[in-house]
Amino acid sequence: MSIVKPFRGLRPDKKIADRLSCLPYDVMNSKEAAQMAEGNPCSFLHITRAEIDLDENIDPHSKAVYEKSIENFKKFQDEKYLVKDSKPKFYIYAQTMDGRTQYGIAGAAFCEDYQNGIIKKHELTRPDKEDDRMVHIKTINANAEPVFLSYRAVPEIDAIVSGIVSSQKPEYDFTSNDGFGHKFWVIDNDETNKKIEKLFAEKVPALYVADGHHRTAAAARVGLEKKAQNPNHKGNEEYNYFLAVIFPDNQLKIMDYNRVVKDLNGLSEKDFLEKLSKSFEITNKGKEVYSPQKLHEFSMYLGGEWFKLSAREGTFDDSDPIGSLDVTVLTKQVLEPLLDIKDLRTSKRIDFVGGIRGLNELKKRVDSGEMKCAFALYPVSMEQLLNIADTGNIMPPKTTWFEPKLRSGLVIHTLD
Repeated sequence: MSIVKPFRGLRPDKKIADRLSCLPYDVMNSKEAAQMAEGNPCSFLHITRAEIDLDENIDPHSKAVYEKSIENFKKFQDEKYLVKDSKPKFYIYAQTMDGRTQYGIAGAAFCEDYQNGIIKKHELTRPDKEDDRMVHIKTINANAEPVFLSYRAVPEIDAIVSGIVSSQKPEYDFTSNDGFGHKFWVIDNDETNKKIEKLFAEKVPALYVADGHHRTAAAARVGLEKKAQNPNHKGNEEYNYFLAVIFPDNQLKIMDYNRVVKDLNGLSEKDFLEKLSKSFEITNKGKEVYSPQKLHEFSMYLGGEWFKLSAREGTFDDSDPIGSLDVTVLTKQVLEPLLDIKDLRTSKRIDFVGGIRGLNELKKRVDSGEMKCAFALYPVSMEQLLNIADTGNIMPPKTTWFEPKLRSGLVIHTLD
C-alpha cells in the first residue's frame, strides 16, 4: 500500500502566491524563463531556472547556476517570500481548464515506494536529466517542484476533499497568465490529516507517475543516497519523502501528443497515400481541420488537405497494452516502414506537438514548409496508462500530454 504523509510546507504569503508561482522548469528554455520572470523579483523561476540571474550564455547545468539557485532560495526565505508551516499538513490543489476542475492532494510520497514498484512509471528516463534534478534537490536540500501522481479513485478520499473545498475558503485563488485557474487549501485539522494518511495506507495499493518521471526518479535517488550516508538513519527523516500532488484517476484527462515529419522519405504524396491505404482506410476531409474521433483513428495533414485515417483490422492488438496504443500503430505502420524513422528519441526528421497547441499548430508547421506532413492522434486514456504501468510496460516516447501543468512554488518540501 502507498505511504503518503503530511509535511511542513514552505509556502508563499497569499498576497504574492500568484506572482511567485510559475510553470515547471522543463516546459521552457532559459530565454523564455528570463522573459517570464522579468520585473518580478519574487518569481520562483529565480530558484528553478537560476541561470536567468547570470550571464545569458552560461551553461544552465553549471555549478554557478546551482549555487545561484541556493542563494536565491535562502533569499526568498530571508525576505519572507516563503514561510514554513508550523506543523505537518496535507494540502489540496485544484486546477481548472476549459471549465473542468481536478482536485489533488499535495503530500509527501515515500522514496522507497518508487524503488519497490508501489509508485509505478510508464516512461523511461534519461540519466542526464535525472542527474540535473538530483543536483538541484541536493543543492537547495528541498523538492522545489511537485511530481504529478495519480491513483485509482477512493470515494472516502473524494468525500474529504469535497467537504473541505465546499466549506472552506482557499488560501490561494488566482488565474495564471495562460488562463488556467488555481486554488489551494491548507488542511489544518490534525484528525483529517491522519485520516487521509490512513486512507492512502489502506485503500491505495499503488500510485502512478502521470507527469514528472525525471523529478520522481531524482527525488528517490536523493533519498536513498542520504539514507546511505546517514549512520543514524531511522526511516522517518524528511529526505525519505518527496513532494507530490496526487489526483484521482477519474478526474484526469490526457491530451493528444501529435507528430510532424520533415519529409516523405523520397515518396511522392500520391505514392505515400497509396502505401498508407494498405494499413488505413483513407477519407479526404478537405481544407477544414479534422480531429480524430475515436481510438485507432488518425488525422493527417498533407498537401494542404486533411485526411481521416482509420486503422484496418490487423494493424493493432487490443489485447496487448502497448500494441493497442495508437502511437504504436502509427510507428509500426507508418513511421518505421514508410518513412524510415526508426528511433523517435533521436531522429531529426520528426518532432512532437502537445495537444494544448491545437491542430492548427500542425497545419501551420506544414504550411510554412518546415514540415511535410502531420499526424494527430486520439488521446490515450487514463485506463490505458494505468494498465501499462500495472503490467510493467513502458509507453513509447511522447505518448501522453497532461495539462494544466502543476505550478511550482505554491508549496515546497524541505529535506531537513
